[in-house]
Amino acid sequence: MKFTSTLIKGKLIKRYKRFFADIKVNNSTVTAHCPNTGSMLGLLDLNNETWISKVDNPNRKLKFTLEMIKVKKQLIGVNTHRANRIVEHALKNKFINEFKFIKNIKAEFKFSKDTRFDFLCDKKILEVKNVTLTREPFIAEFPDAITSRGSKHLTKLIESINQNYEPYVLFLTQIQGIKNFRIAKDIDKDYYQNYLKAKKKGVKFLAYRCHLSSKEIKIEKKINIIDE
Repeated sequence: MKFTSTLIKGKLIKRYKRFFADIKVNNSTVTAHCPNTGSMLGLLDLNNETWISKVDNPNRKLKFTLEMIKVKKQLIGVNTHRANRIVEHALKNKFINEFKFIKNIKAEFKFSKDTRFDFLCDKKILEVKNVTLTREPFIAEFPDAITSRGSKHLTKLIESINQNYEPYVLFLTQIQGIKNFRIAKDIDKDYYQNYLKAKKKGVKFLAYRCHLSSKEIKIEKKINIIDE
């Protein structure tokens, strides 16, 4: 997935009210939209290098969007709205081994009255989780906060098996150079237990890391999932 224009480099001043981030660019301060509802644990230190995109929409109040933050020399993609576009690009270009032979891709698949999944690929359901948390070298983790919505999705994915679907969860790891992934069970024990249950019932779990730059973000390679 290529950015429509080269990103602008700055330094983080603060994130506040969840959706706002003040960024120092050269000698001025701009306020960017922060499209990430998670805690962004470990990402928000003062003066972390950031990359923002400029929005050419006259009706939008905030003219910039926070896209990436550098933490300990690693670029991390924080715009959760980009995740599905990155995965859709990967599906169409056969970058995900488990989905190389699919013929049809449907986004925003309505599974039930109160549940949508990110993609339906033939009979394979694909739910995408954006991953930005890393607390140990080369290990990415999800979630970064308690996610009752994530647990609900796992329950519904188990249900889908009885309707002859093949459900997958893809942990899209937007962290440069990461090698392994695991569930952050100390942050959300319920999600971890639901993950183990779903895995036992037949839900398949994948983790892929991304290559990130100021010009594009794309899926790079599959990484190992650690079960502890």
